[in-house]
Amino acid sequence: MKKRKLTDNIPLKIMSLLVGIMVWIIVVNVDNPISQKNITIQGESVEVLNTAYVDSANKMCLQDDDPSPVRVTITGERKTLSRITASDITVTADLQQAVSLDTDPVMVPITASCPGISAGNIEVTPQYLSVHLEEKATQEFLVNVNYGDSKPGKGYEVGAQIASPEKVKITGPKSLINKIDKVNATVSVEGKTEDFTEDVSLTITDKNQDAFSSRMAYLTIDNSKVLVSTRFWKIRTEVKIQGEYTGKPADGYYVDSVTTVPDTISLAGTDEALESLRQNENTLWIGGDSIDISGKTGDIEEKVSLKDVLPENTKLTSGASEDVWVRVSILPEGSRSYGLLSNEVKVENIPEDLQLAFGTDKIEIRVKAVKGEIDDFDVEDVKASVDLKDMTEGSYQIPVKVELPEGYELLEDVTTDVTISEISNAEENNG
Repeated sequence: MKKRKLTDNIPLKIMSLLVGIMVWIIVVNVDNPISQKNITIQGESVEVLNTAYVDSANKMCLQDDDPSPVRVTITGERKTLSRITASDITVTADLQQAVSLDTDPVMVPITASCPGISAGNIEVTPQYLSVHLEEKATQEFLVNVNYGDSKPGKGYEVGAQIASPEKVKITGPKSLINKIDKVNATVSVEGKTEDFTEDVSLTITDKNQDAFSSRMAYLTIDNSKVLVSTRFWKIRTEVKIQGEYTGKPADGYYVDSVTTVPDTISLAGTDEALESLRQNENTLWIGGDSIDISGKTGDIEEKVSLKDVLPENTKLTSGASEDVWVRVSILPEGSRSYGLLSNEVKVENIPEDLQLAFGTDKIEIRVKAVKGEIDDFDVEDVKASVDLKDMTEGSYQIPVKVELPEGYELLEDVTTDVTISEISNAEENNG
């Protein structure tokens, strides 16, 4: 057999090589073509570099509240682009490259980078980031310690909460510093009854009582955490309230009674404070100089703040009203106030399908002796009635007809609150 030489069919071999190269180029471009991919980056994710560049002028760099998103366009092979996500892209704005620091806003060039992609194959839109330069300010704020909506264990109240340190310094753009209302340290006391101490991260609320969120990045706190000590106090229920007053009523009048609404409250306090309260018969005296009855001929009613009279190291229980109404009843000499039992009042002309409920268990009547002594008066000798003629369902204040024993008269007309309702039929309810 004749041997073929390497130089045989040179033109054919060259042509085959060229065809192979062309086929390879075609296959490569068809399977992995060059294309573009657009990825949107949120405006707040743009990192501003070299912010210290303006620090020497006591300025700080602040982005818009709602910065425009940045569109990043990457050119590359399709297989490479398919693996790229937003997390692979870093978008920055270098403050040192700003067009001018004397404009407002300051326009800072935006650049983007992505591993494996050359800078020439990355474009951004818009090309500039809008920022503002603001005066830097530092201010001290007290730490507002609280326990939010959490509740301690039964029989206890949070008596005291102390933060260490009690105040912090915050530095940031002046406009943000001016919006700060409170610096909070919130501690959960849910179900707890024993004193404890823990580290607590600080949060900030603005003057609209909204929490700082993304804007926190512009603020620097000298202590981001504080040590909060929480102390619990025991609750004492059924603490009696006694009203006091100063002065004397007009001649011919006297103080018949002093009543309060409410007449008992619940307090929380240290063991020492509650023991001192026990020694005073669990009674809190209020009123005093705030209620002056000098020269008065009628009842006096005043609202008194309990906060002004609470013993040291005590507090009202959660949700309790801080106010108490003190009523001093002033009557003419020879008269007295009595409580007539509501169930002793006769009800006249009530329809068979209606029923009556009194608003109180006792009805006050004020009686004056015109003959004899008031001390001889017996409220059991009183006859009282109400007339429901032509009345229908509803709530009313109606007159009370009162008949007194001979020698006594009423100082004023008597009324009472009542509710008239339809009698419920058990058979109708079951049917």
